[in-house]
Amino acid sequence: MSINYSEKIPNNVDLSSDRRLQRALEKWQPAYLDWWAEMGPTDFNDKDVYLRTAVSVDRDGWAQFGYVKMPDYRWGIFLTPPEKDRKVGFGDHLGEAAWQEVPGEYRNSLRRLIVTQADTEPASVEQQRLLGHTAPSLYDLRNLFQVNVEEGRHLWAMVYLLHSYFGKDGREEAEELLERRSGNADRPRILSTFNEPVQDWLSFFCFTTFTDRDGKYQLLALAESGFDPLARSCRFMLTEEAHHMFVGQTGINRTIQRTCEVMKAHPGEDVTKYGAIPLEMIQKWINRWASSSVDLFGAEISSNAATFFAQGLKGRAHEEKNYERHDALDEGYAIAKWDGKSLVNEDVPLRNAMNEVLRTDYWNDNAKQAVVWTKTTASFDIPFEFSIPDRRFNRKIGMYADGFFTPAGEPIDEATWNARRGEWLPTPEDEAYVKALMVKCHEPGKYAGWIAPPSKGINDQGVDFEYVKM
Repeated sequence: MSINYSEKIPNNVDLSSDRRLQRALEKWQPAYLDWWAEMGPTDFNDKDVYLRTAVSVDRDGWAQFGYVKMPDYRWGIFLTPPEKDRKVGFGDHLGEAAWQEVPGEYRNSLRRLIVTQADTEPASVEQQRLLGHTAPSLYDLRNLFQVNVEEGRHLWAMVYLLHSYFGKDGREEAEELLERRSGNADRPRILSTFNEPVQDWLSFFCFTTFTDRDGKYQLLALAESGFDPLARSCRFMLTEEAHHMFVGQTGINRTIQRTCEVMKAHPGEDVTKYGAIPLEMIQKWINRWASSSVDLFGAEISSNAATFFAQGLKGRAHEEKNYERHDALDEGYAIAKWDGKSLVNEDVPLRNAMNEVLRTDYWNDNAKQAVVWTKTTASFDIPFEFSIPDRRFNRKIGMYADGFFTPAGEPIDEATWNARRGEWLPTPEDEAYVKALMVKCHEPGKYAGWIAPPSKGINDQGVDFEYVKM
């Protein structure tokens, strides 16, 4: 399915055939551009950035690369092709024809899911809007801007659904998406992680590793939806989301590599003398952002999750491939329940544990990445193993939020937590040190001293390519 770039709003949904919808979205478009002008990385609006732009939703050759000024980026609406005779793949409507219109009885539930997903997209742009001023290279600066413009396009995907299928309510929700602000005390973003500041590049790499991976799993669950337009929107968003995680995972790995290089060059010395970030400090950043992102899945036992599954609105990741039964009835799921004093394994109805099912897939995916980072330290013969903190560590939402746990998930008392917190999470001194390293490096082929160059560039360009024309 090719994308029509001749229209004011690029799309592959034949927008021009629905004049009412087209007018509504064209009315929303200036408000979106105003939001970008206020909350996007607008200090770089006049720079030519080597960006990829989607030209189709096919797997092969779906994007083209070229210099674009970010305000001129063509944000649009792209859905994957419809699947003939697609059926609802789970829940109480298993085997029924997938819905092309919103089922009236599920209207509120579906709108809630779409708005929550939509709210995360502009939030991340707002969180990252000043990072360009401290970018460690033009390569990294370009990656930041690629993430930003694609998060903006993901907002467009959800706004299209709100305008198309929810009438006046949907239009009002779309307007409110541009009125909330990350970290604003009066009108914050819906989910807490998206109100946390991203003030340094190590945090940005952790955010795109862990928070965007949460996005991946939420999109995988919504891509199973019986509401076909939502499923088709999410499938293409996943294509773009993969690059965001690549930026984070490789960014952390390059930071680790540089630290290891300094450790080998200056054995036994404090790497901070040479402007590198200690491995133990990198682990603290991993602990902070991984635990914050784990909260995004919600409570371990959730009637809302059960309802969404029963209604056929939000499934499990890779529902058809990974599961034999798709109704989740008469099945249990083991959860280590916290009663305030101890952990007790208990089976809960599977439908009520759908948040935890998705969180488990997410945590296992994160754990694989920790193995990759440990391979980097091992390649330098440095005996340091990276890990992902247990899902109980540092929680603010769910049954573990009232307890205190080590990164290994072991219960401890509050006094022990207060005494050892600085071993596991960044201290003010850690944050001051990392912030001091955040000095821009905007020369082609140059990289800040705390991070190694990438192994290769973007789209077969070299690592010294001028990814942003400064």
